[in-house]
Amino acid sequence: MAETFAKGDPTRLNVLVLATAQILFHCTQSMAIATTPLAAYGMLGTDKTLATVPIFLSHLGLMSTTFPAALLMGRIGRRAGFSIGALIGVAGAIVSFLGIWWQNFILLCVGGFMQGSSAAFAWHYRFAATDTASDSFKPKALSLVMAGGVIAGLLGPQTAKWSVDLFHPVLFAGVYLMTGLFSLGMLALVQLVQIPTPPKRTMAETGRPLGEIMRQPVFITAVTSSMFGYAVMTLVMSATPLAMLGCGFGFGDSATVIQAHVIAMFLPSFFTGSLIQKYGHLRIIAAGAIIEMLCAIVNFMGVAFENFLIANLFVGLGWNFCYVGGSTLLAQAYKPAEKEKVQGVHDLMVYSSTALAAGLSGFLQAQAGWTLINAASLPVLAAILVVLFWYKSKTKEVRPV
Repeated sequence: MAETFAKGDPTRLNVLVLATAQILFHCTQSMAIATTPLAAYGMLGTDKTLATVPIFLSHLGLMSTTFPAALLMGRIGRRAGFSIGALIGVAGAIVSFLGIWWQNFILLCVGGFMQGSSAAFAWHYRFAATDTASDSFKPKALSLVMAGGVIAGLLGPQTAKWSVDLFHPVLFAGVYLMTGLFSLGMLALVQLVQIPTPPKRTMAETGRPLGEIMRQPVFITAVTSSMFGYAVMTLVMSATPLAMLGCGFGFGDSATVIQAHVIAMFLPSFFTGSLIQKYGHLRIIAAGAIIEMLCAIVNFMGVAFENFLIANLFVGLGWNFCYVGGSTLLAQAYKPAEKEKVQGVHDLMVYSSTALAAGLSGFLQAQAGWTLINAASLPVLAAILVVLFWYKSKTKEVRPV
């Protein structure tokens, strides 16, 4: 560990700052997850099919902004890029607040899109943590930043519970006020990041063409793991508040389930990097896919509070293994000069799948029900296992020493 933090190495400060910013970021995410589908549900008439549209637009904003965000940070540096993202988050919170205050569904949708665009920058906190880290420390640096989500899992939904009636009788308005304040906190924190702005590169210095990189088995495997693991988690998580509402549970109950879910997503990050170093990416990703399958099985067994709680714990834990495993495996697919564009394509593909999943969740919940949502997740997770077997047949993974 000593060589990881050599004299003058800013890695320790960067990890601390980015982990704290990650806490605030995931607070805003968990608050939106617990609140937005229910806020939209209350604005709609008898047809509730569009209840997850603001969440879908949040993922669409994430998808459409993630590649430009990656390229922009490659030009202007991490600190400036993160600052722009936080400012978009503040603006998105204001628009969402006004949407709730005026009961305007369109404004809630616009605010959701802006929050997603802000998240496209914030999701790079995990990559930024590895920018000044040694090769051996990269998985742990990424995991430590993502572990900030554990505190967010406790703080975010609890803040939503506290602020939901802050502007009574305008339900949920206080939640969006808090997301704006948290985004301001992110803006202040990222000013402390110490990552050199990358030098300008000519076209010849940007590495191989994307098509060549994307045809590599390691790239296909990494993206499939991240993409499908995240899509299933989004599908189940977006529909959970609506499914619980349909079963007679209140906002406090669904917020508690989301709270446990977010903790399960990020608590393993304290040791996921070590597990990857010990057992290799493939075994950890496979374990994640199987654990996410357990979510569907538990949901098939009933609709009691315990079923929703345990199932969301499983899908959160499984997501962590699939996503952290895929994100760190991705580093084997590119050279330093190719980093920004490959990370951008990875995130574009991942968030395209989550946007589709978020959009489908409300439709499936309204038209087909909770059971079909869970059944749909199983073939997607099985595809991860198939790709892992294919990759293993193509190449033998060398585990870090």
